[in-house]
Amino acid sequence: MEYKAYILVPKDRIGALIGKKGKVKKKIEELTGVKIMINSKTGEVDISYDEEHGPEAMKAKSIVNAIGRGFSPEKAEKLASDDYYMEIINMQDLVGRSRNALVRQRSRVIGTEGRARKMLEDLTKTDISVYGKTVSIIGPLENVEIAKDAIEMLINGAKHGDVYRYIQKRMEGLFLR
Repeated sequence: MEYKAYILVPKDRIGALIGKKGKVKKKIEELTGVKIMINSKTGEVDISYDEEHGPEAMKAKSIVNAIGRGFSPEKAEKLASDDYYMEIINMQDLVGRSRNALVRQRSRVIGTEGRARKMLEDLTKTDISVYGKTVSIIGPLENVEIAKDAIEMLINGAKHGDVYRYIQKRMEGLFLR
């Protein structure tokens, strides 16, 4: 019996999902054992799989979603591992619908020339993508949780230095276990 999962990808991310000569799509199919059909006009992605590939189909869906949220295919493919997870933070849930507030908080997360995002990634050992109204994080579960807390602190107005110190303490706690 064949099953299907559907996901909608922003049209401007379809090219990244397909890749040159279909390489990215093909690699996701090989990694997960599913069949992917992409409608480049609508952004609809159909993932077909059999009963045996159910867990892999969920991984394929996560990888496709990650590429749709702005991650490079290489970073998104980490989700094929059982040790990696993705968390998506909808900034509107934290700042409301004001366009100015959204732009301001996106800027706080990204920082000047991307330095804040890079520092968050380095400290938490995660990958972070700020795309549209969302901030997405890929990494090991505990690291993703720490990064999510830190990003929410920044969005809620905490100083960058305070957030970085918070991350360092939480990450040290992971290594002391």
